Amino acid sequence: MKGVKIILKKLNPGWGIVPIFIFLIIWELAARFNLVPGQFYFPPFSEVMAEFFNLASTGVLGDNFLASLWRVLAGLTAGSLAGVMLGVIMGWKEIAHKSLNPIVSLFLPIPPLGWLPLLLLWIGINEWLPITIIFISSFFPVLYNTIAGIKSVDKDYVKVSRTLGASDIKILTTVVMPLALPMIFTGLRLNAGHAWRVVIAAEMVAIPTGIGALMLRAESLIRIDIIIVCLIVLAVMTFIFDKLFGYMENKVTAKWS
Repeated sequence: MKGVKIILKKLNPGWGIVPIFIFLIIWELAARFNLVPGQFYFPPFSEVMAEFFNLASTGVLGDNFLASLWRVLAGLTAGSLAGVMLGVIMGWKEIAHKSLNPIVSLFLPIPPLGWLPLLLLWIGINEWLPITIIFISSFFPVLYNTIAGIKSVDKDYVKVSRTLGASDIKILTTVVMPLALPMIFTGLRLNAGHAWRVVIAAEMVAIPTGIGALMLRAESLIRIDIIIVCLIVLAVMTFIFDKLFGYMENKVTAKWS
């Protein structure tokens, strides 16, 4: 039994890849042997990969991907920074929380894409439209996680710091913020995937470029392979962003662990 545990421990780092390979093999065989009704709407994985390389070599995929990436980075960065800054103020100052929380709670239930008709009239169809929608979708989760993280810090730490003569700014930056960082990064990691889902939806509705727009054009041409390529890109980027924020969290919080 001990030997089996040792073997499983050695296989563990790459073990997660095995189910993916099994899934891809089943996908390929199911499509090749017509095991799924409507083969035209279910291309084999090999054909999807062939189309992926075709789109990449012609620059179509790269141009649309970079357009989406720029929008995600701009909206996610601005929304996260705004959420953290306001969250720190509301979490640290009770009067700010009591004053602003009713307003924030009023807007929170509105889905980010629910703002789209209004933003189309206010901003128009341009680069600022998807960026603004991503900003909205990123702002609220980070805001609430930041508030929750700061308020979850044990008050005894704050009292002890004040007893030792530390100023409010010193307590906030050296005691409260480090202890609140795990929850803040949780909000950032949730936003990483959500930002890609929002930008795809925004591009499909109103923007002529980007991965979402490419998917919409593929749908009109009944190009299932291109749609699946776009979905794979979306899944990979969501995974990369999640891992990136996880790496940043480990690096930033390592000295306080």
